[in-house]
Amino acid sequence: MKKNIHSVERAVRISVGLILVSLAFFGPANLWFLLGLVPVVTGLLGWCPPYALLGISTCSKEPVVE
Repeated sequence: MKKNIHSVERAVRISVGLILVSLAFFGPANLWFLLGLVPVVTGLLGWCPPYALLGISTCSKEPVVE
């Protein structure tokens, strides 16, 4: 699995995911907090399956050294 998520996007995904997961403890009692696990996991891994399927990468390209 090659990383396809930029570090800034990873931080945003983890933050938003943790906010959604926190709904299990502070918000309404339902299972929507489980949706927050998806951005947390993809943020921690640095790899997003839909991005891989669509050929998208937000990682910065390394400059070519000649």
